[in-house]
Formats: sequence, structure tokens, C-alpha cells
Amino acid sequence: MPAIARPAANSVPEQLCFNSIPGFTVRADFAGGELSSDFGAVVLDAVDHRIGLIDCLTAGDFRPTRCALYPHLLRDLLKQRVFQITSGYEDGNDTDTLRADPLFKLAAGRAPLDTGNPLACSATHSRLEGSLRRSDLYRVARALIEQFVATYSEAPSSITLEIDHTDDAAHGQQELAFYNHYYGHYCYLPLLVFEAESGALVASVLRPGKRPTGAENAMIMKRVLHVLRQHWPHTHILLRGDGHFSNPELMKLISEIGNADFIFGLGGNAVLSAKAEGLMRNARGHLALHQSMAAQGMGPVVSSVRLFGEFDYAAKSWPQAHRVVLKAEVLAGNTGRPAADNQRYVVTSLRSSTPGALYQQVYCQRGQAENWIKQVKADLKSDRTSASSFFANFARLLLTAAVYVLHQQLRVLGLHDDTELASTQPKTVILSLFKIAVRVKQYKDRVLLHLPSACPVRALLTKVCQRLVSARRKSAMLASP
Repeated sequence: MPAIARPAANSVPEQLCFNSIPGFTVRADFAGGELSSDFGAVVLDAVDHRIGLIDCLTAGDFRPTRCALYPHLLRDLLKQRVFQITSGYEDGNDTDTLRADPLFKLAAGRAPLDTGNPLACSATHSRLEGSLRRSDLYRVARALIEQFVATYSEAPSSITLEIDHTDDAAHGQQELAFYNHYYGHYCYLPLLVFEAESGALVASVLRPGKRPTGAENAMIMKRVLHVLRQHWPHTHILLRGDGHFSNPELMKLISEIGNADFIFGLGGNAVLSAKAEGLMRNARGHLALHQSMAAQGMGPVVSSVRLFGEFDYAAKSWPQAHRVVLKAEVLAGNTGRPAADNQRYVVTSLRSSTPGALYQQVYCQRGQAENWIKQVKADLKSDRTSASSFFANFARLLLTAAVYVLHQQLRVLGLHDDTELASTQPKTVILSLFKIAVRVKQYKDRVLLHLPSACPVRALLTKVCQRLVSARRKSAMLASP
């Protein structure tokens, strides 16, 4: 590939004009030499060396059409695209500008200032996305599950998996993007699976925009659970989701794999309302008593009364009855508005714990998954699925999943405990830690990176690099003969 054209030495540089200060005019140009504004690329390379994400994605039989990659290696293409998305460049066209960036070249293992070794352009990445087959996507999705398993040094005694769908709006003629009445627009409806304790992404599956059936949910989760069971045969797995996962196919799957349970939301119906009426009547009586005592000045004003109960229930499509936990809540009215019932149902295979503990301490904890989904969508732009092909859009979602893995592992390995970015959103990490100006100098046997002397995150960067790079060097020394 020809070297990137550079402006002639005698050309007139483009200048930017700014307000003057006493005794000085202020001008700017783009002739600063070999600079980069993305120091985060080398930080991400350190994270990838620790966890082996890119190697995991390119292992096995993942073999896109060779003509789509020429003259680049698949590993270099994935590293370039994943690192650039992780640094805030989610558009494929950004690769045309950043292919000569010295920090992204350095992170890809190339000499940063050599002009004859640029990274791939956007057309190459488009050909890669278009060349992927169903089997390739399956292998990449499986590699992400394997990557999640590798974050554990030994099999955990139990894990909780959060499953949820989210809308991915479509704004063109994307294949299998359908109108969804609930969201009110054409979209995809991808399924995301997270580990509840750490927020680690386990699986990410692009789906058509229509509501999933129980058989489809069970088919996807069967593949995920099969991989986990291969590595962790004795780990207890709890599957947690909202009401549209309470279908017999998924319940049957959980009962068949053994040492697993589920807890799902359950939509109300006339039969459930009849079973709940006794406890609801009790809750209304408690609220009326509290209101009467408050009116006489004998107690505090309460906004609601909440009681918990349980019963066994089997819908007609269920092969057996399951435990249903009832939240019998009555909301106090105000001026012009009467009290309102607010009962909720949860179906579960768990037999331990009280109904109140199961609902409040187990089921309601699933709300955290919404925050992780917002990170994937809002911060990492997983909704950039604008390709016409469904498989190409699936590939983009998997790339974003890999990006989330890098960010999550950066928090675990480098930003944990005592740093101010330990629990921040990916966007904050990008702006605070990645967007730092760097001057690059390349010599015969070394590369020097000069960061600003007045860098506000100097102490944090020192700590993060020590945690990431020093630990890797220590592991290499222990492994050497």
C-alpha cells in the first residue's frame, strides 16, 4: 500500500485565528508534527495484553474471506476497530483519518512514525463486515463467552445472569429491522446477557425488531448456558429477567440443565388477581388504618402500604406449577386522586427465602442491568447498526460488546479500589483518561511518548500503568524458565 501523502514543505499551512492577548497575536495550525490526542490506545493495549481479548476473538476457525482483508491481518483489523470504538470513534469512516495516528499504530504493533505501514481504511473494514458468515458470528459470540469465563481463576460457586432486550432504532432499509409497536419505531431488538455481580458482559445477540418468542429465548440461552456448563459443571446459575422471559420453554430449559434456577417477572391476569385479592384487601385495610391515625395526629403520613405473599400457579401453557411471589401494594391517593392498587408478580423456581426477600433483595436487583445497557448504547454507541446486511450489523454489535469488555476489565484491573474513576461510566473514562495529547518520538531501538507536563491525571495514569504493565511483566518473568 502506498505511503500516506504528506503536505509539501513549502505549502501554506492552514491557520486558525483566535483572540489576541496583550502583546501577542494567537494563531494555530496543523503542523505540530507527530502528535496524537489518544493516549488511551496504549492503555487499551496493556489491558488487552492482560486479558487476551483480541487473540480470543481471532482464535479457532474464524476465517473471513481473505480478499476482504488484503493486505491486513484479521487480528490487526479487529484491534484497530475495537480500540478506536473504545476511544470514542464509533463511526467506521473515522478509520480513514486515524489510520496514520501514531498511537493507534503503536497499539497495533507497528512503528508509529513509519509512513509505509498505515492501518486499514474504512473500505477494508466494510468488506470485512460484509464477508462474515453466520458461522463466523457464532464463533465470535462464543469467544466473548469464553472471555467472560477466563476472567475467573476458578469456577464460582454461583452466578446470576441478567438477561434483557433493548431497542436499537433503524433509520433506513436495514435487513430484518421491523416496526415495534412498544417502542414506536423500526428497530432491532438485541438480547444482552450480563453477570450481575461484576457487570461483565456474557453474551450479545442481534435480533430482528419483533417481540421474541419463548422458543427463541430458550434457543439463545441454551447455547450460552451450554458453554458455561462446559467450564463450570457444578456452578449454580440463577437466570433473572423481566416479564417477557416468563415462558415455559425457558423455564423448562432451566430445569433440564440442573443446578440452576430462574426468577422472572410475571404479567397479571384474572386468575392471578383473584389469588391476590385476599392480600390486597389486607393492604387496603392497613392503608386506611394508617390514614385514619395520621388524620388524628396519632401516626405519620404514609404514601403506600406494601405486603408480600406467595402461592403456586400454573398457566395453561406451563408443564407444572411454579412459585409465584406477590407484591401487594396500595398507593395512597391525594387531593382529587383515590388510592390505587399496584400489585406485582414474580415467578421463580427458588424455594428458599421469604417472599419479601425474594422480591426486594433478589428480583429488584435486576434494575442495575438497565445501567449497563445504557453504557453499551449511550456511551459505546452500539446502535450504529446502519449497514444494509443483518450479518454486518450483527458484527458491529459484537465489536461493541468487545469494547464493553475492554472498558469493564480496565475498571477491574486498573481503576479498581482507590481511584476516582473506579465506578464511572465509559464516557467519563474516555474523556478523563484517554483523550490526552502525546508527542511521539521514534528512534532506532525505542519509542518515547511525551505527555503534557501539566497533565491533570498524572498520578492516576502512573497508578493504572503500574497495575496493568507491571503485573504483566511479573507474570512473564514467572513463566520464563
